[in-house]
Amino acid sequence: MAASHLLLLLLLLAPVADSAATRVFSVTDYGAAGDGSSYDTAAIQAAVNACGEAGGGRVLLPAPGDYLTATVHLRSRVVLEVAPGARLLGGTRQRDYPAERRRWYVVLAENTTGAGVTGGGEINGQGGTFVVRPSDQKNVMVSWNATGHCRGDECRPRLVGFVDSEDVTVHDITLNQPAYWCLHLVRCDHSVIRNVSIYGDFDTPNNDGIDIEGSNNTIITGCSIDTGDDAICPKSLTGPVHNLTVTNCRIRTKSSAIKFGSASSFNFERLLFDNITIVDSHRGLGMQIRDGGNVSNVVFSNIKMRTRYYHPSWWGRAEPIYITTCPRYPGSKEGTISDVFFINISSVSENGVFLAGSRHSLLRNLKFKNVDLTYRRWTNYTGGLYDYRPGCQELVKHKTGGMMLEQISGLEIDNVRMRWSRGELKGWDVNPLLFRPSTIDRLSFHDWQSLNVQ
Repeated sequence: MAASHLLLLLLLLAPVADSAATRVFSVTDYGAAGDGSSYDTAAIQAAVNACGEAGGGRVLLPAPGDYLTATVHLRSRVVLEVAPGARLLGGTRQRDYPAERRRWYVVLAENTTGAGVTGGGEINGQGGTFVVRPSDQKNVMVSWNATGHCRGDECRPRLVGFVDSEDVTVHDITLNQPAYWCLHLVRCDHSVIRNVSIYGDFDTPNNDGIDIEGSNNTIITGCSIDTGDDAICPKSLTGPVHNLTVTNCRIRTKSSAIKFGSASSFNFERLLFDNITIVDSHRGLGMQIRDGGNVSNVVFSNIKMRTRYYHPSWWGRAEPIYITTCPRYPGSKEGTISDVFFINISSVSENGVFLAGSRHSLLRNLKFKNVDLTYRRWTNYTGGLYDYRPGCQELVKHKTGGMMLEQISGLEIDNVRMRWSRGELKGWDVNPLLFRPSTIDRLSFHDWQSLNVQ
């Protein structure tokens, strides 16, 4: 771990004495029933407001209890504490949420300092009620687009959001069954996400685990994420993403375990992902830079993963590593990707590594050190496609190889093993390296092997 990232992690995780944290405001004292059928919104919000006016503290949802609510608006220095055995249930009616789509959250903190969520209990978005037709391929979802705020089946509420806030803390909590994105940080500074368990329906689209949008100085550690869509997703649509550290996490997803973008208008700089386990995901480590932002100084280290095919309606083609930059539309600005390091990585995958820059924006200075890639097939989904989505070339037929290279200047391979499971490679051309016609230069190979194994 880089020294600067380690120092930031220690500072953000250090306990801070605060007398306000000892003040407890129980929602039952304000009339909450906790019966799961009557709305407790007014009682919960009254407790939050009283806590904020007192200078901060904890708003307690005691156990046992199921507290049904419309949007709860947190305030500065107010920490929502859901006790073990208690649940906060998000309402399923559009009128339960503010008029503006951008504020559709079960729990929302805007322009706060020191707000948070904790307690050992559960916040549940009741995502199953938004399923119109269940499908093993991909659920068909309800849409709240009658008001014109959005189109398609993405008109659903998120679970927990912090917007334009500082000193955010989310720890020791279960976030369950989001209808849309689960935990969303928007233009926040100094956030700590620790020991959070996220469970999204595996067949539901758009139920991302953690989206870090335009937020800086963020720590994510000790989290477990099991969901249908992208698990940890830095986005730079409304601002840059700097100093993100993700450690000691476990991920399972039908899309990308870690995905930069595709919203990528501003830069991503100084990001570290360390000691992460990825199981049965559609894609492992991914970058989709489409909107002109640049990526630099990124480290992926000590990562074990297993990636496999799912239905192609989900983005991803079982790649363990997927690094791409290209313009979303013809004539759009092209972002750059440079100085990305993969250290101590092992994978078992149904597809190869995919590295593709674009004509006016080559991938630069990528390094693979101590990397072990095992290739075999165990599902029956059709291979033979490169997935450039969104935009660009969309899906392209191809021969399958261990590593595909396109538009690259600067690639260093040091102690890399490719292992091919003989007899378990249906539809593969056992070709370690595939060079698509393009600019490819400054390649360095040291201690690299391609091996057939039983």
